[in-house]
Order: sequence, then structure tokens, then C-alpha cells
Amino acid sequence: MFAILAAIAVMFGLSLARVPVVFALIIGAVTGGLMAGLGLTGTMEAFNNGLGKGATIALAYGVLGAFALALAKSGLPDLLAYKLVTLLKDDADIKSQRIVKYLIFFVIVLAAICSQNVIPVHIAFIPVLIPPLLSIFNHLKIDRRAIACLMTFGLCATYMFLPFGFGAIFLNDILGKNINDFGHAYGFAIEYSQIPHAMAIPVFGMFIGLLIAVFISYRKPRLYVEKETKSQQQHIASDLKYDANGKPMIATFTLIMACLAVCLTLYIQVKSDSMILAGLVGVSILSFSGIFKWKEADDVIVAGMRMMALVGFIMIAAQGFAAVISATGQVPALVQASVEWIGNSKGLAAFLMLLIGLLITLGIGSSFSTIPILAIIYVPLCIQFGFSPMATIAIIGTAGALGDAGSPASDSTLGPTSGLNMDGQHDHMKDSVIPTFIHFNIPLIIFGWIAAMVL
Repeated sequence: MFAILAAIAVMFGLSLARVPVVFALIIGAVTGGLMAGLGLTGTMEAFNNGLGKGATIALAYGVLGAFALALAKSGLPDLLAYKLVTLLKDDADIKSQRIVKYLIFFVIVLAAICSQNVIPVHIAFIPVLIPPLLSIFNHLKIDRRAIACLMTFGLCATYMFLPFGFGAIFLNDILGKNINDFGHAYGFAIEYSQIPHAMAIPVFGMFIGLLIAVFISYRKPRLYVEKETKSQQQHIASDLKYDANGKPMIATFTLIMACLAVCLTLYIQVKSDSMILAGLVGVSILSFSGIFKWKEADDVIVAGMRMMALVGFIMIAAQGFAAVISATGQVPALVQASVEWIGNSKGLAAFLMLLIGLLITLGIGSSFSTIPILAIIYVPLCIQFGFSPMATIAIIGTAGALGDAGSPASDSTLGPTSGLNMDGQHDHMKDSVIPTFIHFNIPLIIFGWIAAMVL
């Protein structure tokens, strides 16, 4: 039991100390294995055996990155961002401030959602869409902390609920697969179709937190100094040509093929339940349609995969860490000790599991990498306390997602800051990390606990 606790403590402590997460996972695994008496050889053998379980996830991430970069080559994300900016600027001149403000809120949330589930460019849309809107934010006296919460909600809530794009990887390839893998020895299994329903209550909690942030916490006007940001604006596709007004010049055929690639990618994913196959189909369509030259295909695909490589490596290492924890043979003892300490209180058990998940994800900075670490202990613990399959999904899924919003090292906070701080008036910790931590993690704990109790 103590070997597992030591492994998690070392991994968590090193992550908080900003040691690269992959190294923290390896060192934590070695610590746990040695304390359990596996020896260095036995520990590394178990670790290496576990790495293969993360290969599919890492490959899916890499293929999705390749598709995202190939899609960016078409200029579709840049064009959409231009259209949205133009729309909002035009409306700012002719409509009431309140209507424009809420239109801005809706557009930003929609863009963030699409960046996760439809056009998977992740946070790359932020430096394209947000800097041109800063002057409008200033004119309307919009508190940028509200904008940070809107973007973080779109980046986090949708992959927790919608099984498309990054959501397919989180819900199916990571959450569902790990629950079934670690539950197999106990005769415990879930259906992937259950996952969105189980996560609906925690995501609703995030929505409540968003409403509080927008309509209560950051409703009052906030003054900012007007500064020039145009020179700092970035584009997703660097080789596009633009007209005098800054509009991307894209051929109609290119746009049609880009939209076709998006639609077919979503269709293939739904039919095959494979993000790898779907991404390959999308990349193939973009390549054969001439959006990027065949001789450039290797560079585009490699660059896209490199963009997601770090997250993939972290998830592979997390699977190795989980394999060492399993190899110690101390999981049943830890579960039994937890049950004896907690007693028969399912409510307390659910709360502690959610709180531990929050701490681990805050340290690692990636909810995608937290699930394998938690699932190996939480699955038997949930079975022991008598939680239903739906409640188990809600507990582990919420515990993994907790801390993504509000982590200083998370893309969900770093991304919004990168756009909102283009003029140096948005502090990462005070204006992104703390607001998102308060308005999303607290509701997630509350509603995740409710889901565990009622499902």
C-alpha cells in the first residue's frame, strides 16, 4: 500500500516542482516499484509492458494533430476567424452594446467548442480570433476574466461530453478503455454509449459556473488602456495570401474540399469509432485535393504529429506508471484500507476521489493523462463501495477533468492568456488561472459528487 502512495506522492511532487511530467511519471513509477520489492529490472519490465496500452491513444492524438495542421493549410480556420471578427466589428457600430456583448460571448464559446470537436485546431484559433477583438472588448468595457472563462469552458466542457475530435479520445479511448481494462479482473464493464450521459451532470455544473462568471462575478465594466495589437496577431496558416482588408484569399474549390474533409472525418469517426481512421481519411482528402502538395505531405503530417507529441508521450508514460502500480500487487490492500478508513460512506468516498483527482491533474496539467493513473485505483474502489457503472464513469471522468481548468500549466488557461494578454493587460494567474479554477473546479466537484450519488 505504501509503495503506491509513495509513487503517487513522488510523481505529484515532481510535477508541482515543474519537472517534466514524463520524467515525473518515470521516477514515481521507479520509486513505487522499488518500495514494493519489484527491483529495478522488474519495475522497468512492468513499466515497458504498460507503454503499449497508451500507443493507440498517442497515435490517435498524432493523427488528429496531422489532420488539424493539414486543415489549417486550407485556410478554413483563418477565414472563419476573419468572418467572425468582421461580423462583430460591424455589429459593434450599428447595434446596442448589450446585444454585441452577448453575441461576442456566443461566438467565442462556439469557436472554442468547434476547435475541440469539429475543426480540431485546439487553442490555435485564439491568437487569430482574440487580438483583433481586444479593441471591441475595451470599447464595451468587457472584463477579460469573463472571456477567459468562456474560452476555457469551450475548451474543457465539450471534450468531457461530446464524443467527437478530442472528445472521442478522452471519452472513448482514454476514459472508457481504462475503466474496462482495469475493471476486467473484477467482472466490471461499461458501455461507451453510457459515458456522455454520465458526464452530463458534471458538465452542467461547469455551465452553471460559466453563468455565474459571466452574469455575476465579471458582469461589471472593467477599464483597459487602448493599445495597438495588430502587429502581434498570428495566423493558423502562415502561407496564406490576404487582401487589403486582411481577408484570406482562398479558392472556392479549396473551401469545398476542406468542408468535405471535416464532414467525412466526423462521419467516419462515428461509423468506425476510430479517430485514427477518421483523421487519415481527412488528411487524404486534403492531400488528394491539392490543398497541400504531395511532396509537402510528409512535412505537414510530421509537423502536425509533432504538435501533439508531448501530450502523446505523457499519456504513454501514464500507462506505464499505471502498469507498475498494478504490478506492485498492493491495489487491493490500498482499496481495503481506504474502505476501512472511510467506512461505509459513499458520499465521503466520492468526495475524496474527486479531490485527489483535482490535486493530481493540477500537478500534471493534463486531464487526458490523469485517467490511467486514477483508474487503476478508482475502479476497484468504486466497485467496493457499490457505485453503479454510470456513477463510476462520472467519478473517474470528473476526477480526471478536475484541475484542467485552473491549472497554471494547462492549455485551457495558457491558451486564453496568449490571446487576451497581447497588449500586456491580462495576468495569467490572476485573470485566467484563479477565475477558471473558482468557477469550474468548485462546480465540478459539487455536480460530480451529485452524479456519483444519483446515477
